[in-house]
Amino acid sequence: MTFGDKYVEMRSVLIFVLFQLAAIHLSFSQSPIDHWESLVNAENSWHYFVGTYEPPSNWKNPDFDTTAWNKGPGGFGYADNDDRTIISTTLSVYLRINFTVYDLAQIEEIVLLADYDDAFVAYLNGIEIARGGITGSPPAYNQPANADHEAGLYRNIYPEEYRIKKSALSDYLVTGGNVLAVQVHNKSISSSDLSSNFYLAAGINISTVQYQPVPNWFRPPLNYETSNLPIIKIDTQGQTIPDEPKIPATMGIIDNGPDSLNHINDPFNGYDGHIGIEIRGSSSKMFPKKQYAVELWTADGRDTSASILGLPPEEDWILNGPYSDKSLLRNVLAYKLSADQGWYAPRTRFCELYLNDNYRGVYFLTEKIKRDKYRVNISKLTPSDNSGDQLTGGYIVKLDKYDGATEGLGWASPYPTIVGGKAVYIHFQYHYPKEDEITTQQGNYIQNYITAFEKALRSPEYRDPNKGYRKYINVESFIDFAIVNEITRNVDGYRLSTFLYKDRDSKDSKIYIGPVWDFNLAFGNADYCEGGNTSGWAWDFNEICPGDYWFIPFWWERFLRDPDFVIQFQNRWLELRSGPFSNDAIMNYIDSVVQVLDEPQQRNFNRWPVLSEYIWPNNYVGGTYANEISYLKNWINSRLAWLDASIAGLDVITAIDSDLEKNNAISIYPNPGNGSINIKFKDTPASDIRVSIINSHGKKVLEHQFDARNELTITGSSALTPGVYILQITGQSSILHMEKIIIY
Repeated sequence: MTFGDKYVEMRSVLIFVLFQLAAIHLSFSQSPIDHWESLVNAENSWHYFVGTYEPPSNWKNPDFDTTAWNKGPGGFGYADNDDRTIISTTLSVYLRINFTVYDLAQIEEIVLLADYDDAFVAYLNGIEIARGGITGSPPAYNQPANADHEAGLYRNIYPEEYRIKKSALSDYLVTGGNVLAVQVHNKSISSSDLSSNFYLAAGINISTVQYQPVPNWFRPPLNYETSNLPIIKIDTQGQTIPDEPKIPATMGIIDNGPDSLNHINDPFNGYDGHIGIEIRGSSSKMFPKKQYAVELWTADGRDTSASILGLPPEEDWILNGPYSDKSLLRNVLAYKLSADQGWYAPRTRFCELYLNDNYRGVYFLTEKIKRDKYRVNISKLTPSDNSGDQLTGGYIVKLDKYDGATEGLGWASPYPTIVGGKAVYIHFQYHYPKEDEITTQQGNYIQNYITAFEKALRSPEYRDPNKGYRKYINVESFIDFAIVNEITRNVDGYRLSTFLYKDRDSKDSKIYIGPVWDFNLAFGNADYCEGGNTSGWAWDFNEICPGDYWFIPFWWERFLRDPDFVIQFQNRWLELRSGPFSNDAIMNYIDSVVQVLDEPQQRNFNRWPVLSEYIWPNNYVGGTYANEISYLKNWINSRLAWLDASIAGLDVITAIDSDLEKNNAISIYPNPGNGSINIKFKDTPASDIRVSIINSHGKKVLEHQFDARNELTITGSSALTPGVYILQITGQSSILHMEKIIIY
């Protein structure tokens, strides 16, 4: 055999081995499930017992005699039009159905699909397999559900899934006769409805059809065994999570690092401990995919701090589950933009959440806005800090709906905002210290300080750097806050989820606005108040939607009457657009997030199939995740183009109204100038008239004084480089004239 023959033979063997390895890999990577069938459907005939007393303890076991029980098709309940057997009002109903498994070896997996109102416990052959909304082993017949839980199928919402894999099937099922038993509990005997629709589906590994067809809405479960995102698992021990207060639960986090997969059965390595948990949010509470507030607890219920998913240690966290935001990333993107400006914004980490072994979709863990050295880093206030420098900070107040706050607490601004010709008064809420913890002296102090800011902003001298609004606020924070809300065209911007904070005078006496919060309705995701438009100002909300209830304070209209503010706003926009707010920077960030979410978003929208549905207040329904991302990117690019043109032309007031200007008593020329500016008075001014030139950062770069002349020429200097400036003419105690000048 020649060398060439040996080479050909070896090459053939190698190709054969590679094909065999590929075939072996394919056999392991493909699911052994051929199709899905129903072992039990809700509309099948069940035995049932209305819980007027405690049933025998063996009611859920295979050998129980159901002769005395009634029989009828499921579901069982009343009032929701999803019941085939109507029963009388009750706190509980007990259900049983027999079914046959022909060969357990032919079943790879089973899934219990539970659609219920308000709680349930399910058993296979007497062994509990799932529960929701109730405690007790077993719950008593007259035990109410922990909380309201609305059935979903009649509203086209997919039931909750509870899966049992092949490795555990023999613990629950046998070849031959089996029993599915369910006890359903109501929130109260006077509840207006009760529902119970339960399905048991099986993944079959042969092509033969032996059982019932699955419902037409059924979808095979995706592979939830691994994720490139951290996996968070929360166990409430059967309790339903209420709106408030927090209930005890346990939380475990699997996070094997950015380059490793996380497996559902991996040991907890990101957190493993106790928590308190409650539902949070405002309008989002109506969605079936809930948001949760999580507080880290010790075993005995005390607060404790920990670093989670690489974020700085703290005790309070938010699990935000995007639902109406089908891009899944609007909030995360807005927080990123604010952080890129150099401000603190809530840090985030995407994850996938399992609640009581029920997959809940893609969430992002984020920081709750609170005073903390890693969050809003201001001084801590105690109840004894009621005088001196200690009284002056730190505080966090907010403009928001009253969810979670008492309407009578806080205060209303004494300075009205005019909306549709009517005066409305903006309400401030205490955020830190909390409304039930802040002392009278502290409440009075921060109220008086913010009122002083508003008074200065309302005054005729509001542009004066020593007497006007700049004395009280950090203007840079307000400008950056406005830029984020304008880029996103946030319909809630400026008026809801708007925070202000102030530290002690010894550290910083200015009021700051922020951190930014809540942008799920931004970036073109709202179909009201022009929220979907890429043109128009978000700060014009009061004019666009005068029929709303929550309005923007008068501040922004007043700021925009100050040329210094406008120039500073314009220059900051140009600075950001040349860096982190460039089209490429924003698009590249979106692409990076979409790449990370590639597989998780498929599971999310399998669990919550809303891509083709209108979810309030969608301005766009794309049908696919790719379309949603394309819409978001196109919207942002169009919005940026509009802002580029509109901010460049934002010239609210070129020359501020003054008696000098109105009476043609002063002229300033040439403007724009090439480095030389002339100021001429009609009459010789008093000798105490001063002329100042202020740059875009509010810094005085030149100052001159008239000395018995009616004309002054200011020639260029190293301080007067090309750019936009404010020329300010000041008398004995007030500003007489201000005008924007341009040096080229």
